[in-house]
Amino acid sequence: MKATLPVLVAGLLVEAATPVFAHHSFAAEFDDKKPLTLSGSVTKVEWMNPHIWLYLDVKDESGSVTHWQCEGGAPNGLTRQGWGRESLKVGDQVTIDGFRAKDATNTCNARSVKLPDGRRVFAGSAEDGGPNAQNRK
Repeated sequence: MKATLPVLVAGLLVEAATPVFAHHSFAAEFDDKKPLTLSGSVTKVEWMNPHIWLYLDVKDESGSVTHWQCEGGAPNGLTRQGWGRESLKVGDQVTIDGFRAKDATNTCNARSVKLPDGRRVFAGSAEDGGPNAQNRK
């Protein structure tokens, strides 16, 4: 009986820590039936693990601005794709192709980003389960 309590406590600690290490898949949050293209001005870049986030203001035809947040892949993987922390700055104009969040917020999963220098770079994670992710090199 004495060993039962430490084992129970250890088990609870491991279970409590599990969500910290969990990783969501593309299908859990984004809808592959809702592709979108956003063109706008970068307002913020969060270049950190586990995923980068790009924030942009997108103007519609009437001039109304909508704020969007777009999730990209891991910084290390994106660096290997040819872009990095200094590739985007606040105010840069970009075009993002991606997929809308299932919760219909102004959130998307970025699959490619057209950088200010004209290069189009892959922005996803090769293992996130998104459309054609496994075909990216």
